Amino acid sequence: MNGLLSDQQRRTLVDLLRTAFPHDGFPVGAYQRTADAVLAKAADAPRLLAQLVQGLSDVDQLRGVAFSQLDAETATAVVRGIADTPFFAGIVEVAVVALYDDREVWDVLGYEGPSFDKGGYLNRGFNDLDWLPEPRIEEAEGVSA
Repeated sequence: MNGLLSDQQRRTLVDLLRTAFPHDGFPVGAYQRTADAVLAKAADAPRLLAQLVQGLSDVDQLRGVAFSQLDAETATAVVRGIADTPFFAGIVEVAVVALYDDREVWDVLGYEGPSFDKGGYLNRGFNDLDWLPEPRIEEAEGVSA
């Protein structure tokens, strides 16, 4: 994957991912690994690679300065402007899975990971949500189970 993009293009891709998937608590490493996943996919897909190289170049030129130098509001406007392009769709297709499947992101979100190999969630944290109020459970009159 190294060598597919210049250092500047890679920085742009990471910053584009951070703008498209904004989470204050997510570590930068998760976005870097997501960029790696996008590059891995592009290495096997010539059309995606061409769109990626051209799209990152275009994004860096849209506002007269590199995307990485834009303030958050302007960067968000740029992302909104490219949201319907094949270039951005190719990135999102890979990134949405790669980013939220990152174990460091799981830690930030409080996700304990898959549970199928431990017997499922029912007896392993299914009801350990401490940020939701207790549900109000009432039985309707005249209804039998």
